[in-house]
Amino acid sequence: MQFSYSDEQAMLLESVARFGAQHFPPGERHRLIREGRSGEEAAWAAMAELGWLLLPIPEDAGGLGGGIADLMALGEGFGRHLVPGPSVASCVLAPALLAHGGEALHPLIGELGAGTSIAAAALLEPDAGYDLHHIATTATFAGDSWRLTGTKCHVEDGGDADWFIIPARTGGTGARDPEGISLFLVAADTPGLAVERFRAIDGHRHARLTLNGAAARPFGPQGGALALIEAAVARALCVQLAEAVGSMEAVSDITLEYLRTREQFGRPIGSFQVLQHRMVDMRIACEEARAMLCHIAIASAEGEAAFQRAIAAAKVRIGECGVYVGQQAVQLHGGVGFSDELIVSHHLKRQMMLAIAHGSIDHHRARFAA
Repeated sequence: MQFSYSDEQAMLLESVARFGAQHFPPGERHRLIREGRSGEEAAWAAMAELGWLLLPIPEDAGGLGGGIADLMALGEGFGRHLVPGPSVASCVLAPALLAHGGEALHPLIGELGAGTSIAAAALLEPDAGYDLHHIATTATFAGDSWRLTGTKCHVEDGGDADWFIIPARTGGTGARDPEGISLFLVAADTPGLAVERFRAIDGHRHARLTLNGAAARPFGPQGGALALIEAAVARALCVQLAEAVGSMEAVSDITLEYLRTREQFGRPIGSFQVLQHRMVDMRIACEEARAMLCHIAIASAEGEAAFQRAIAAAKVRIGECGVYVGQQAVQLHGGVGFSDELIVSHHLKRQMMLAIAHGSIDHHRARFAA
């Protein structure tokens, strides 16, 4: 199965890779993680100026309306250099949901594309696993506004968010009813909203939310938001899966160069056949992962059902391949591979988090089987 980017997409990938090498070198990663949003502001503004934050946003909302392959090129470039920040959460997932709110939300979408505001979608709840239709958070209309009550256990890249997109139940027969789910927009400083921020092992900043009568602004179709959420998450997963492929290919190249230069017993360790075989296995895993990206690109033109099935299959195989390549890279580097000072350990940590983002491998395997 062959897949190649167009000339424009290849140029985008190359420019993102150069940008990542310049602004996010391995030696600066510790400082960037420590400084958080303040350390990323200059690079974030530069990405906005280049139009990369506008690329995933629909044209009718003021964006560039990039297609799936365009977003994959962007994500792959980010993955090669472990570009931090909430680019997928704020510029892919959030605009895909906010676009259903009409022209009234276009100014906010414009702020996301300009990098002046950050938004995150709070989709998961305690005891729900990764099921997007399990929503126990309730929305009630009191006085002149909607009020939300409930808990969101993991908000992807929500640690720096200025706005939260929150699915809440306005109808249905129970917490697992696919019907009766609506979307609401809540500012991070809204009274009644408690935000608990935490950092994951890959350095990304996430959040947990507790809502106790927080005022919220509804948008989109009331009671029928599940399909919109699933479509937006699928779009975000395309970027994250491409990021995983870019990361595993980068760490594979780093490991190959290490095997060529590291000497033991008077010869490069890459000359030992057993290590050559392991390097070949890593390369094969990278090719398998890239083939799954190709499968997604093809399926995106075959309807929503085929696209969702391809996403589930790719999430399983790319997740397995990414963690495998990261583990092999760390092990082939020896004891130093586990240290934070070596970039291969950061690639492994990112692969581990990407493997469970928006659904674990087992979750998507079950989706594919169903």
